[in-house]
Amino acid sequence: MFKTMIEKLKNDQQKLVFTEGSDPRILEAASRLKQEKILEPILLGNPKEVQDAAQKNGFSIDGIEIIDPMSYPEMDAMVAKLIEIRKGKMDEAACREALKKTNYFGTMLVKMGHANGLLGGATYSTADTVRPALQIIKTKPGNNIVSSCFIMHRVTEKGDERYTMADCAINISPGVDDLVEIAVESAKTAKIFSIEPKVAMLSYSSVGSGKGESVDKVREAVEKLKAKDLDFPVDGELQFDAAFAPEVAKTKVPNSPVAGQANTFVFPDINAGNIGYKIAQRLGGFDAYGPILQGLNAPINDLSRGCNADEVYKMAIITASIK
Repeated sequence: MFKTMIEKLKNDQQKLVFTEGSDPRILEAASRLKQEKILEPILLGNPKEVQDAAQKNGFSIDGIEIIDPMSYPEMDAMVAKLIEIRKGKMDEAACREALKKTNYFGTMLVKMGHANGLLGGATYSTADTVRPALQIIKTKPGNNIVSSCFIMHRVTEKGDERYTMADCAINISPGVDDLVEIAVESAKTAKIFSIEPKVAMLSYSSVGSGKGESVDKVREAVEKLKAKDLDFPVDGELQFDAAFAPEVAKTKVPNSPVAGQANTFVFPDINAGNIGYKIAQRLGGFDAYGPILQGLNAPINDLSRGCNADEVYKMAIITASIK
């Protein structure tokens, strides 16, 4: 699944910041990315601590840039820029204190053009990765929220299966307009993974079979989506079986352009989304890549604190592939 992305990145050489530079998982992934010439890692932390950790764990980090926030020569310029961005919300002392933390410092490296994107969260919480991204990078023009999706992947006798599931990690109870935005952004993400998006807006109802406030929310979002000039089909509200299974779709939604063949699923809230992708992962045997953050002005992504080096490697490729 990653072969096409890797080939594109080898011709692009994106710079990607890793906020936890001395973590063995980060070092192993960064070493591999550098040696395979996929992208240029930037490791944050005390250079001696980073180098000692690499040597202790047997990873070569020759040629990889290491930046220490505590001795960064352009810190004054970075502080001035952050004061400008956070005008009225953070004074100089607060900005200097924040930039001692690698999540804020790394996000500012992206903002100031020293790097193309950032990957963090091996030791930080999701909130600690997303907060500076929202404050500094901010959302793209026309976007009001940051959302997320997971790419679900498995290889079976039927071949290579890929699906997009959103929003499973960020928005607790998205409103109508939020669902519209999540659908549009998730379709864009799907295309990065060579998934030609067919978007199902999920519910416990299929086109009027059920009633309730949460059904109305999804139904209204679908109406708004269909009024847009989209380059992908969307339908809903759909129960998962109607969205996924052709035999069910024939009975429940026979004339739908999406039902029975959906590959991009937008859940009505975080409860359903988080439970849904984890069921697919644990019972269905899918690999889950994400959460992939959507809607930001630059690619910033979050790692699970339980991640391994291979997951860091793959999430780095995903992050660098997002434009």
